[in-house]
Amino acid sequence: MLSDLDWVVSVEQDGANRPFITPWERTQHEGAIRFPDCRHFIIESPEQQRLGFVILQGCRNPHGSIELKRLVLQTKGQGLGRACVRLLKKLAFTQMHAHRFWLDVKALNERAHQLYLSEGFVEEGRLRESVRVTLDGADGYDSLIVMSLLDREYQARVAMGLE
Repeated sequence: MLSDLDWVVSVEQDGANRPFITPWERTQHEGAIRFPDCRHFIIESPEQQRLGFVILQGCRNPHGSIELKRLVLQTKGQGLGRACVRLLKKLAFTQMHAHRFWLDVKALNERAHQLYLSEGFVEEGRLRESVRVTLDGADGYDSLIVMSLLDREYQARVAMGLE
């Protein structure tokens, strides 16, 4: 909801998250909420405490290609990212009838890259030095790793009891 956006922007600007994403301005988030091709979710605890957020794009893509545009969590290292990725895969393939669920991840975000690999995503390629990053006051470039999971690969994981 629009009332969540100040919090969403603050989570993106957090120093623990900023190096791994390309933050949006509030107006970009407002547009994503209003655009029917996007889904903007808040991740909440059972007590309704906000823990993170997700943006999906391509939800109306006629080719069934849905992008996990952003997954940002405040708390790390507790398995919440894995749980979110599994729920998002299930949503994409069973409710949204995706053929392909894809994402890009910055190469410096090794933790997320390994998570996606362990969850069945396949590396398709790298966009070399395609995003500018500033870390500890130093400017540079990082590569984006494009990864995807196809519906038949997801169904095979379900059949093996991995989902």
